[in-house]
Amino acid sequence: MRLSSGHNMTRMQFSSIVRLGLIAFGLFGTSIRAQARTDSLPPGGVADGARLTVTPRRPEVGSLVLLSFRRANATGDSIQSISGWMAGEPLHFRIDSTGTERAFGAVPVEASDSVVVRVILHLTSGVLDTLRLGVEVPHRATPTAARGGRARRLRVAKLYTARPDSLTQARIERENALARAVGRRAHQTPELWTQPFVRPRTSRITSSFGSGRVFNGRLTSSHGGVDFAGQPGDPVHAANRGVVALVDNFFLAGNVVYVNHGGGVVTGYFHLTQALVAVGDTVERGQEIGIVGATGRVTGPHLHWSARYGEHTFDPMGLIELTRVVAARPQQPKPND
Repeated sequence: MRLSSGHNMTRMQFSSIVRLGLIAFGLFGTSIRAQARTDSLPPGGVADGARLTVTPRRPEVGSLVLLSFRRANATGDSIQSISGWMAGEPLHFRIDSTGTERAFGAVPVEASDSVVVRVILHLTSGVLDTLRLGVEVPHRATPTAARGGRARRLRVAKLYTARPDSLTQARIERENALARAVGRRAHQTPELWTQPFVRPRTSRITSSFGSGRVFNGRLTSSHGGVDFAGQPGDPVHAANRGVVALVDNFFLAGNVVYVNHGGGVVTGYFHLTQALVAVGDTVERGQEIGIVGATGRVTGPHLHWSARYGEHTFDPMGLIELTRVVAARPQQPKPND
């Protein structure tokens, strides 16, 4: 049995060393049609009839989502560019061959009521128009309800459940801050991938995102990534093209590699025996970047795969599915790029 770690704990979550990730509740939203706010435009303006939709139709807490904006067939003032925000993180819209603007966003794991998406249309005249979308997040009581998962019951030594001392807690906080900084910087990098994301290992998944953890009979945490089976010496592959942003040794995650894929997206690879890349390296999709290990706060060898959109942690498996959707619609440069 293995104890895996995540790197998104807040100060309150440090009450136990096994609180290794943020709680992913079983909260669901639905696809909502955005209503254009046209205070800055006369009736019949370009935002009238515009639609903003979310994929998947029922996004969960801790989910990556694909936002799609369809321009209205209106005459007059035209759209020069599109920007936006979701849950405090910037959106990076790109237009595909169908004329649809698409951007990734993330539903934070700490969301409790709803997540607001705001899209700003920059018009040729200099006027700004805004579309707002509220993705409702109904509350559920238990962290294991989020994905229909069952709590994973582990018997572990007191070493894994002891409260960290002040120095250790300070170290964990510093390392979490480093990971969040990598996510923030990813917004400054354009998308570096052209193909869908792939799994970093082909082995079986031993623990999914958001699954509950019961240590010594007590539900204490929810898993902040996806664990893949492996033994020391097994290869770990980059999920897509990107630039290595961080290689380090963390208290909880052991030897880590973070890859900046651009467009706000980062993937992390934890508990490695060894990293085979250095900061600044450009890695290709499927390239071997590390070796499976059991470093950090774990009880057995495996790969813990994590993902961030900016500072928000999300289920990395969403990258595989949603980038397939994007790849199915070839993208083209925006006008005036």
